[in-house]
Amino acid sequence: MDKKSMLEAGRLVTTHGIKGELKLQPWCDSAEFARKIKSFYLDGEPLKVVSRRVHKNALLITIDGIDTVEKAKFLVGKILCFKREDAPLPENSYFIADLIGLSVFDNRTQTVIGKITDVLQRPANDVYIVSDGENEALIPAAGDFIDSVDLESGVMKVNTIEGMI
Repeated sequence: MDKKSMLEAGRLVTTHGIKGELKLQPWCDSAEFARKIKSFYLDGEPLKVVSRRVHKNALLITIDGIDTVEKAKFLVGKILCFKREDAPLPENSYFIADLIGLSVFDNRTQTVIGKITDVLQRPANDVYIVSDGENEALIPAAGDFIDSVDLESGVMKVNTIEGMI
């Protein structure tokens, strides 16, 4: 499976304060995860972030040269990216972008039940939405439901229970 070298970190949703600080709504794990990313990129160009801090569920950043709310407003709505190698993941953790499109094989029924089309991020655990084009199944990313993930072959093996699919 071809991995993108750049992943989306989130969208700049608004300004914060009067000194050009911007609020990044993270699409990655959390604002705390985004805070640890070394470098952000806008349209493929690196940004010099001079400060970053977590505020509620967002990341507030200050970009070099953006020192007024008027300058910052031009960046609202833009999507920031990061290099995959700048954000290493713990073992058995995956970027959502890598999971979308994986074929899902059910060990119980010995069939492919569809592909992952979305990931719902819930407080207890993520939930994978698996679709075959007609039907959808919700597979919790928890416990014994997930048997294995093989990004190279593009397959996730799961253990469903009766009535789940």
